[in-house]
Amino acid sequence: MTRRVVITGMGWVTPLGCDVDAAWQRLLRGENAVGPVTRFDASTFATNFAAEVRDFRLADHLAGRVEGWERFQSAGIGTQFALASGAVAVRQAGLPGTVNLERVGIYMGAGEGPTDVENLAAANIRAWDAATRTLKDREWTAEALRLLRVQTEAEQEPNAAIAHMADAFGCRGPSANCMTACAAGTQAIGEASEIIRRGDADVMLAGGAHSMIHPLGMTGFIRLTAMSSRRDSPDTAARPFDQTRDGFVMGEGAGVLVLESAEHALARGATPLCELAGYGSSADAFRITDIQEDGRGAVAAMTLACRQAGIDPGRAAADGRPPVHYISAHGTGTKENDKIETRAVKALFGDLARKVPFSSVKSMFGHLIQAAGAVELMTCVQAIRTGWLPPTMNLHTPDPECDLDYIPNAARDCRGTGVDVCLSNSFGFGGQNDSALVKRFVG
Repeated sequence: MTRRVVITGMGWVTPLGCDVDAAWQRLLRGENAVGPVTRFDASTFATNFAAEVRDFRLADHLAGRVEGWERFQSAGIGTQFALASGAVAVRQAGLPGTVNLERVGIYMGAGEGPTDVENLAAANIRAWDAATRTLKDREWTAEALRLLRVQTEAEQEPNAAIAHMADAFGCRGPSANCMTACAAGTQAIGEASEIIRRGDADVMLAGGAHSMIHPLGMTGFIRLTAMSSRRDSPDTAARPFDQTRDGFVMGEGAGVLVLESAEHALARGATPLCELAGYGSSADAFRITDIQEDGRGAVAAMTLACRQAGIDPGRAAADGRPPVHYISAHGTGTKENDKIETRAVKALFGDLARKVPFSSVKSMFGHLIQAAGAVELMTCVQAIRTGWLPPTMNLHTPDPECDLDYIPNAARDCRGTGVDVCLSNSFGFGGQNDSALVKRFVG
């Protein structure tokens, strides 16, 4: 028998704060945290701004909650974000209590650890033979051994985040990590839910964590022309679905959710926040950085999520409402993504598409890359819990190719009708598409 999956805890670290309810209120007010990059000197970069997590201290999140927390201070910043988020989620879920930790697992979309760009560059420069235009291997090895730090390099391993989380929270069940770019957080949550459905674990900590606010990360996206270069107005640079959009704004952070079988949660007295009712995944099989122009991969992922949840996206309820009450868009703010995601939603919902509220919190959080899907799914949970839908900010110039209800510039109060079903989309470079559907839990 396939088991139902519920969410019993969640925590996040975002550019708008680390307290879930406080950051949620900032989202509803349309605030953002975009400003000049402070992690390194980006003054000569075409994009010199980002949405950074400010004033983060691991001690504020682990001290008094995780015994011997000091051992994690050498972890990469993304892993520290994951640990902080996990500590809040675990506490809200009431773990460990009497839970069998051999039945508690971890699945994260993480894995890019701290970079040591300056020392790597120094080793390259000192070993470079300009006359032959070659790198002298022996000299490079000697310089690298002298300059590069063992702990920093070890934290580059893809399993670093899940290894530290297992250590911190005592999880001894199934453990996995995926690195599917912008879709990773949603994929991790979806695949973790499948582990629970088939009975291989009772509880899974799942989500994503990432920071690419470093010279290599920023340079890569600048060269792809994927990021906004609106240096004169960074606070309004993230403008998904707007005709004047010119790319996304880099963010960073983490989101961790506690997933649990409904039977297990209720038996131990936990309170489900909502039900994770559907998950869908697909591949475009197209290009590394471009997505299928008709949105077929996105349609496939959303269709699978709806099907698993028992929802017909083309059938309205008796009162005329669409079967999905809110979509958290991937909504990056690039020309291609926004118009193709719009096409995909139209293809899935047909005549009902214009009735489905649809917004992008990347207009405020920035793009959290591997952490984006987890944090954005949490906004769906918050929408169900509070009855409010977050806006798409900086949407002032309608794009004829983006003509759905994107909740422009102001949050929407839906407490009168209620928000019961939400879909969250994540579409990654390489053509990975993942959608997760949550709904109000009814025991």
